[in-house]
Amino acid sequence: MSRVIPLFPLPLVLFPRAVQPLHIFEQRYRELLSDCLAGDKEFGVICRPSGVNEEDLEVGSVGCVAHVESTQPLGDGRSNIMVMGTDRFAFLGFAAADTLYRSARVEPVTDVPATPDVVEPLAREVRDVFLRAGRAARTMQDDGTPLPELPDDPSQLSFAVAQYVDLELAERQRLLSSRSAEERLRMLATTLAPLISNLERGADVHERARTNGHGHGPLTGDA
Repeated sequence: MSRVIPLFPLPLVLFPRAVQPLHIFEQRYRELLSDCLAGDKEFGVICRPSGVNEEDLEVGSVGCVAHVESTQPLGDGRSNIMVMGTDRFAFLGFAAADTLYRSARVEPVTDVPATPDVVEPLAREVRDVFLRAGRAARTMQDDGTPLPELPDDPSQLSFAVAQYVDLELAERQRLLSSRSAEERLRMLATTLAPLISNLERGADVHERARTNGHGHGPLTGDA
C-alpha cells in the first residue's frame, strides 16, 4: 500500500538499521525536521547523485525511511541530527504538498523469499569475512573498540555489513535496491574476500613491529 512521506534527497545511501548523522541548514529541511518532530519523526532519504536534479529522480528508485533518533539545535535554526534507517521504499513520484520541502508517494520494498540452504551458508561466510577484516583493521589502528554486533537474520545482516564496507555510491544503491538477500550477500562476499589477505598480513606486520618481532612489548629503542 502506498503512502506519502516527506522526502530528503541526498548524495548518500541510507541502509536499514544504519545510523547516519545529518546537518540541517536549508530552510526547507528545517521545516521538514520541525514537522517530523511534531509527528512520527520519520522522513524518506533517497539517493540523489551530485549533478542530478530532484525532478530527475527515477520512478522506482529505492530509498530508506529515516527515523530521527536525536537532535542537537545549534541556536541559529540549524540542527545536527542522528537518524536510523528503518524500511525501504520505492519512489512513485512527487506528491502535492503545501510545504517548502518535497513529499513523495512511496510503496514498501520487500525481499523475495530466500532459500535457507543457500542463504544461510552465505550469511555465515559474510559474517566470518567481515569479522576477520574488522579485527585486522582494528589491530592496525591500535583500536580496541569492539566490533559491531551483527544481526542473525541474513537479510538484515547484509544491510548491517554493507554500511561498513567502502563502496562506490552506485554499488551502495545497487545493494539497497536488491530484493534478494542472497544477491546482496554474494556481492558483499565478492567485495570482502580480496581484502582479507592484505588486511591480515598488514595486521601481522603491525603486531611484529610493535613487539620488535619477539612478542616482548612495544618498541622502546633501536633494534
